[in-house]
Amino acid sequence: MAGPTSRQVRVLVIGAGPSGVATAIALRAAGITDFTVLERGDDVGGTWRENTYPGCGCDVPSAWYSYSFDPNPFWSRFYGRQPEIQRYFRASARRHGVYDDIRFGVRVTGARWDAPAQLWRVSTSDGEYTANVLAAAPGPLHQPALPALPGLDTFTGTAFHSARWDHGHDLTGRRVAVIGTGASAIQFVPEIAGRVAELHVFQRTPSWVLPKVDFPIPRPVQFAFRAAPITERAVRFGIYAAHEAIGVAFRHEALMRRVQKAARLHLIAQVRDTELRAALTPNFTLGCKRIMVSNTYYPTLTGPNVHLHPAAAAVTSGAVIGTDGAAAEVDTVIFGTGFEITHPPVAQYVFDGDGRSLAEHWAGGAPEAYLGTTIAGFPNLFVFLGPNIAPGHASVLGTIEAQARYVADAVGAMARAGWSSLQVRPDVHRRFNDSLQRALGPTVYNSGGCASYYLDGAGHNVANWPWSVARLAANLRFRADDYVPVSGEWSSGAAHPSRPEEVNA
Repeated sequence: MAGPTSRQVRVLVIGAGPSGVATAIALRAAGITDFTVLERGDDVGGTWRENTYPGCGCDVPSAWYSYSFDPNPFWSRFYGRQPEIQRYFRASARRHGVYDDIRFGVRVTGARWDAPAQLWRVSTSDGEYTANVLAAAPGPLHQPALPALPGLDTFTGTAFHSARWDHGHDLTGRRVAVIGTGASAIQFVPEIAGRVAELHVFQRTPSWVLPKVDFPIPRPVQFAFRAAPITERAVRFGIYAAHEAIGVAFRHEALMRRVQKAARLHLIAQVRDTELRAALTPNFTLGCKRIMVSNTYYPTLTGPNVHLHPAAAAVTSGAVIGTDGAAAEVDTVIFGTGFEITHPPVAQYVFDGDGRSLAEHWAGGAPEAYLGTTIAGFPNLFVFLGPNIAPGHASVLGTIEAQARYVADAVGAMARAGWSSLQVRPDVHRRFNDSLQRALGPTVYNSGGCASYYLDGAGHNVANWPWSVARLAANLRFRADDYVPVSGEWSSGAAHPSRPEEVNA
């Protein structure tokens, strides 16, 4: 459709996961009501809507994996599980009236900055939208990563990724191959092992696994949290403080090696077979890759119907072949291979005023952003959970809340000052990223001796925040001096009917 009939809003939010919901709530709290949230799915929740595999849950305690402004006193367990977490985000969105701001079933196919009109032109499955500010919150755990295994297209059985779990496929009595042993696999492998005839787990690299101190929260305790909210806030603060203390170890490898002893003892206690234990022992420092927590994963691998293999090398019509050449005959393949993190899909469909995608901007080096949120060359664009914004020791919801406030504060400042656009200053962008990469150097993320999704192909860390959560919260405050503003009225976009480039997203 042409520009004059485009839907025009001040702020357009892409995605109704935890980030999109938090942004809508923050905008409303700031008195900004002219915004729309576009969601390709049929409900809020993002990764918690999409990931429904058996055993799916969170490895951050429930009291901390919730919005600070919307605590839930009735978590049933210390660590929440997917159905309950999804219900929480639905209830939070409902309490704050966010459902009224969302258009479901709308897929964004492209977004381009129109410099003369000082707005974003966004093409979608629902036609064109124009927006003065674009907040991209599609989520990093969004696009499943699938390995390019030779022969995969010849497999005659059933194959699916854990994020697209085939609940119609009964695993009872099946011979199942699990390819990948990341956070999802460590949760679903124990859940399915008792139902299948054979379970073949293909492991590229073992991960350190810590005990999961999980337990049901008694109803009297839940009612106490409800009656005296300060008690739940105290628990939340205690969890935060404990994780901040662990965060110090991420920045000092010698300390982390002491914590690593707990993971080694956990492995020794649960796996008596020395050969299997050796195959499950990582050769890198704890924290270099994502730390896993489970009480059931190791015991499952010792079961009589479970077989651990080295990485998958190829697939035939009825088998998966490991790098050792051994073939496991199976009728089902489940990929637990995670998501596209180092190459976020959003970079493919967001274009600057010259028609260059964000992916092209990043092609000459590693993905970078200022505070993981704004990017030089892309005015009025805010990305959620962008490069180097994730502390490895913390709840991501704290980051999301801070980013949502940042967007609301920026939009409010623009309206008050009469600015049509803001763009982060290149010197601020450069200085921040240089400082960040220097700080990452001695952390276990970089120096722990592993290859992880934290690092791109050149060994450049694109994921982690190297400092404390407290410093993240302090830094993620909008400061107008960090930006180059352009004065002018916010445009309706009617005078510039050009469409953004169409791309698949």
